[in-house]
Amino acid sequence: MSLTQYYTATSLDGFIADPDNSLDWLFTRQRDDDGPLNYGEFIADVGAMAMGSTTYEWILDHEFAGKEPADWKWPYEIPCLVFTHRQLPVVPEARIEFTSADVPAVHKELVGAAGDRNVWIVGGGDLAGQFAEAGLLDEVIVSIAPVTLGGGAPLLPRRIELHLDELGRNGDFVSARFSVVKPA
Repeated sequence: MSLTQYYTATSLDGFIADPDNSLDWLFTRQRDDDGPLNYGEFIADVGAMAMGSTTYEWILDHEFAGKEPADWKWPYEIPCLVFTHRQLPVVPEARIEFTSADVPAVHKELVGAAGDRNVWIVGGGDLAGQFAEAGLLDEVIVSIAPVTLGGGAPLLPRRIELHLDELGRNGDFVSARFSVVKPA
């Protein structure tokens, strides 16, 4: 059975990006590639992903800056649905679709595309919250960095009840896996 998971990193004060949508703070921290809740083990079980337009644009700005679109190489081989109401640049030959459909319809498509693997809600926090409100988010896996940002894009700007299932230290991060408590 596949899970729908929000896998991300956050500052200690609960922001996934600073007020300028920068992740520079994240890449100055040490991680153990083999440590608890590491990215490699996580992504190996992912068969499809969803992201918001801000996350997609951040990838475009940081992975492809200064390159011609013909030279862009999307970092994921799995299907990706990007939630947007705008026209966005297309990465050539990437398995990306743009959608403005409602979360339950997109979730059904993602689960079908993932097969027996998991669905990753990449970001942002509001998108993960929409999946949770629809009863479609199973887990939140978060790495908490020892830094405060004082503002920015919140980890989860909606109320979600969680249960701590796993906790560990990965380099500079506290890593935790939470299951989403579904309404009875």
